[in-house]
Amino acid sequence: MRKLQNHLIGVAQGSRLLFSDFEDGGAMWTGRGPREVRLREPFPEPFKSPPAVHASLSMFDIGEAANHRADLSVGAIDVHGFELVFRTWGDTRIARVRADWMAIGEVRADDEWDV
Repeated sequence: MRKLQNHLIGVAQGSRLLFSDFEDGGAMWTGRGPREVRLREPFPEPFKSPPAVHASLSMFDIGEAANHRADLSVGAIDVHGFELVFRTWGDTRIARVRADWMAIGEVRADDEWDV
């Protein structure tokens, strides 16, 4: 369990279209090429320490002829942002994906300084 040591807690949230490959024949839709997307998502303002980040699929447009395989995760979390990471494999064809996210963590007080 993560225990926060500051009484000021910030919550940042957002939504990001990770790709839309069906329009231009991208790798996720054709099944050829890299099947992983990593996008840096900045926070609107920095946290005091790296926050807890949760992401979920909010839109998933997938071809019906194959098994549905998808992995969404977050990585490289720091006080300024994080990476959204989406992967698929096999014969799965994905047209587009959108992810929603939320970050919760300590924020600095207006009168808090680094000395």
